[in-house]
Amino acid sequence: MVRRMTAEEGYPRVAEFPRQFARTKRFSLGTVRNVTISPDGARVLFVRTGGGADRVGRLWLREGGGERLLADPRALAADSSAPTQEEADRKERARDLTTGVTGYAVDDAAELVVFCLGADLWAVRTTGGEPFRVQTAGPVADPRPSPDGRLIAYVTGGALHVVGTDGGGERRLTPPGTDEVTYGLTDYVSAESMGRTRGYWWAPDASALLVARVDTTAVQRRWLCDPANPTRAPRVLRYPAAGSANAEVCLRVLRLEGGSGSEVDWERAAFEYVVDADWDAHGPLITVQSRDQRTVRTLAVDPGTGASRILAEQRDEPWVELLQGAYRRTASGALVTPHESEDTRRLRVGEEVVTPPGLQVTEVLGVEGEEVLFNASEEPTERHVWVWSPTTGCVRVSDGPGIHSAHARGGTTVLDSLTEDGRQVTVLGDGPAAGAITSFVEEPSVLPRPAYLTLGERQLRSALFLPSWYEPGAPDAPALPVLLDPYSGPGMQLVTRARTWGSCVSQWFAEQGYAVLVTDGRGTPGRGPAWEKEIWGDQFTPVLEDQIDALKAAARTRPWMDMSRVGIRGWSFSGALAVAAVLRHPDVFHAAVAGAPAVDPRLYDTHWKERFLGHPDEHPEHYDRCSLALDAHLLRRPLLLVHGTADDNVAFAHSLRMSAALLEAGREHSVLPLSGQSHIVSDEVTAMRQLTTQLVFLDKALRP
Repeated sequence: MVRRMTAEEGYPRVAEFPRQFARTKRFSLGTVRNVTISPDGARVLFVRTGGGADRVGRLWLREGGGERLLADPRALAADSSAPTQEEADRKERARDLTTGVTGYAVDDAAELVVFCLGADLWAVRTTGGEPFRVQTAGPVADPRPSPDGRLIAYVTGGALHVVGTDGGGERRLTPPGTDEVTYGLTDYVSAESMGRTRGYWWAPDASALLVARVDTTAVQRRWLCDPANPTRAPRVLRYPAAGSANAEVCLRVLRLEGGSGSEVDWERAAFEYVVDADWDAHGPLITVQSRDQRTVRTLAVDPGTGASRILAEQRDEPWVELLQGAYRRTASGALVTPHESEDTRRLRVGEEVVTPPGLQVTEVLGVEGEEVLFNASEEPTERHVWVWSPTTGCVRVSDGPGIHSAHARGGTTVLDSLTEDGRQVTVLGDGPAAGAITSFVEEPSVLPRPAYLTLGERQLRSALFLPSWYEPGAPDAPALPVLLDPYSGPGMQLVTRARTWGSCVSQWFAEQGYAVLVTDGRGTPGRGPAWEKEIWGDQFTPVLEDQIDALKAAARTRPWMDMSRVGIRGWSFSGALAVAAVLRHPDVFHAAVAGAPAVDPRLYDTHWKERFLGHPDEHPEHYDRCSLALDAHLLRRPLLLVHGTADDNVAFAHSLRMSAALLEAGREHSVLPLSGQSHIVSDEVTAMRQLTTQLVFLDKALRP
């Protein structure tokens, strides 16, 4: 029998963790986020809630070493609980669980700040004065001031409008929106799978805008409903499932005065994905990608005629990996793009590759003048901030183990560091704004204490969490059941030298008497392009091989890891991985908890799934190989499916179809539907109980 901590030893702190985890929205409340720096570097804007029990975001200004509250929704008596559907969708794509000021935009001088509260448009000036509401033609989404601060553009009713800061001069710049056609907004797959959350961009002189027109006429419809409220009408979601039609995205230059503008011309039939767009001193700039994702082009656009010309092109098999924040130009016009060579994702500025082999670039954080700020890893468990300039070359900005990011402008750098001691946001330099920005994040009641391991022939980066009260090798120490707690999918690393909400959850499970092993295998970032692309055509086999190899390698020197009692849990991709584990390797895995598992790749979106499996009409065998319902008859182990009924990312249909296949095969299993919840569980009670329910299920299966 595994011993658990007594009350005197601190177990109540462990017991309160699920409630704290849910209440603090994964310890996100009270964090400093959405940082913007003024051109002179003297002022830093950011959003922060009041603490771990406060979901209301407030707008803050740091200036002269002090912090000043610019906008408090509660003081304004503004209702921020009912945003437009477009704003609600933006928050869902950003995984934002707060209310109040959740995002904002500024003019070039960072003197005018605009934001939504509910469906209303508000503004405030950093130079002084109270926040003020701006009258608009309707409910507002994505407001953005002109660079000179005279006008505010926004979307209402699917159309792009502009209005003066005093509420005058209101006008609509595009045709009215419809259920199928919108202007100034992004589409689902661009926001969810490409990271493009915007649908319009101001010209630097505020004379025109580059505007996206999105037509979803050909896109498949899904209906999201709440089965617990059968009288509520379903909501239509335009969701392009793998192999089906995408939204048609066009771009148009709209001039505020003297003409209607011009349509941007590029090979839309061959390059249907609009990856990114910008409008800098050199003119409009767009980046597009082919449907097979093997070619990416960055194009300069003539704002007068709409004609485009190719500035750069990347080609790769099986896909070109997009680099967030790239596809920008320096002041001299040098284009910043990714470049892959010597199994390294590197950075190209103009015609020169400026980063060395072995330094894996993960994101471009900003371009100012001729300098490029970027994230990169020399060791997969760490991510540092670097700056490149023609005079200094590459210089590392951040120090110490952790996951570091930054913003820089006007000689001021704001460093955001997530380390094993928590998160700290610091204004660097000798200026008046220098110093740490106050965080209101609650200290977790369970602090992770992982042992970092490098396992097996592939040097798999892993973290092993043990109960704080457990002494391995002690005479009376029992063998521990093992719980694998990976993600191990594209775009995310869990094994990092940083205290994350995921590591806190892993430690909480460990405190219940488990040896919890987390491993980043093939397909995860930070190990080079070849490592990421080994999953082409099969997203489960190599990933499961790595999980099993890491497990066996760890257990070889740790006999107290009980290999006869091994469970696995996961969410989203790793939820599907957990299903695959018990179906295909019941000799290794003895129970699985699968949260929001994407078990049917044909139900997932075009850009994400076709990247790894190709088009289903061309590679049906790839999709069959990854369709787990086809293996339902193999189930021999306890399996719990957990899924939000309103999930617009991994549809509830995934779990329902898996359950139906298991029933048809006569295989016992359990299903926990989370009523009304989407891909990120926002309800406090539900978030808390689904954690404890997973524990009860695992205990029953592995410690009867």
